[in-house]
Amino acid sequence: MKNKTPRWSGQTKKEKSMSKQTNKPATETPNKPAHEIRVNGIRATIWANQTEKGVRYNTTFERSYKDGEEWKNSDSYGREDLLVLAYIAKEAFRWIVSQPSK
Repeated sequence: MKNKTPRWSGQTKKEKSMSKQTNKPATETPNKPAHEIRVNGIRATIWANQTEKGVRYNTTFERSYKDGEEWKNSDSYGREDLLVLAYIAKEAFRWIVSQPSK
């Protein structure tokens, strides 16, 4: 069994994490979703991203559940969630295509 040593990327962990950060003013609000759709604890969040070719939309999906007294979120779905997830994906698509394009 060979001993694999990690390759040196030329950046420290701190430098890598700093390169992922963006310099935004403290007063600037974070990017807000363009639209949200919720059904039975499953949520689709639609994000608008401005590009040179106009607005492009991305969608994230999340399931909320209660663990004791605490609410948590997951991106894992059980058998009983799949039809709701498909419905929400269809509704997200419907909302996106209804947006005006440039």
